[in-house]
Amino acid sequence: MTALRSYPIIGAVIAQLVAGAVLIAIRLVFAGVIDAALLFWAGLAIQCVAAAMVTRMLGLPVWWVWIGLGFPVALALGLNAGEMPAWPFGAAFVLLYLFFSNTARERVPLYLSNSQTAEALVSLMRQRGAIRFTDLGSGLGGVVRRLDGDGRVARGVESAPMVWLISLLLSKISARGRISRQDIWAADIAGEDIVYAFLSPEPMPALYQKARREMKPGSLLVSNSFAVADVAADEVWELPDRRNTRLFLYEMKG
Repeated sequence: MTALRSYPIIGAVIAQLVAGAVLIAIRLVFAGVIDAALLFWAGLAIQCVAAAMVTRMLGLPVWWVWIGLGFPVALALGLNAGEMPAWPFGAAFVLLYLFFSNTARERVPLYLSNSQTAEALVSLMRQRGAIRFTDLGSGLGGVVRRLDGDGRVARGVESAPMVWLISLLLSKISARGRISRQDIWAADIAGEDIVYAFLSPEPMPALYQKARREMKPGSLLVSNSFAVADVAADEVWELPDRRNTRLFLYEMKG
């Protein structure tokens, strides 16, 4: 399971292969018994549902479940497009770029923190008397908006264009938090009391080194779900949510 958490694409491929095997078995059983067109559409639905179920059973994030559900449909439409115009594919590419353009460069998918995590971070800031907070890779900015206020100053750093724009508008509407469009590696975190990240295993060692170089003694780097390899966390908070979220707390030493 550790490999699947680090490389969820492996789990997604496994889910499609398992679903494909189920589909082949069903077609062999019902070939010649059910109308071919009906069998095609029924098989497509079975492939989608089976892939989504296996993806969930493997413990992959929810957004991979949606990918598993939609991939067979997209593949079927692509193979049977015929004279379908090219513009929908171009529009889909642009949309994906606007939401996920930072994934390949920063090796960080779009993970969204839930409300239980935000409440745990509020509690953490209160316990430590922390004032300044930065969320690196802040997504839609829910954590930033929740933590800002009551004497706390919260900032989000996001580089995906559309995600940044949505979070910026939500921040302006609610008048809570500040959202910057910036690469997480270029963000200045020297003055922060707590820096939070929900990224992936890949960038965590480099992020930890950045925190050690820039953050002041006594400040915290908090990682959602992904520990820093070969570095023992000072504390681990286990949250009672559906994800069984764990927050890894790393205190910066002098």
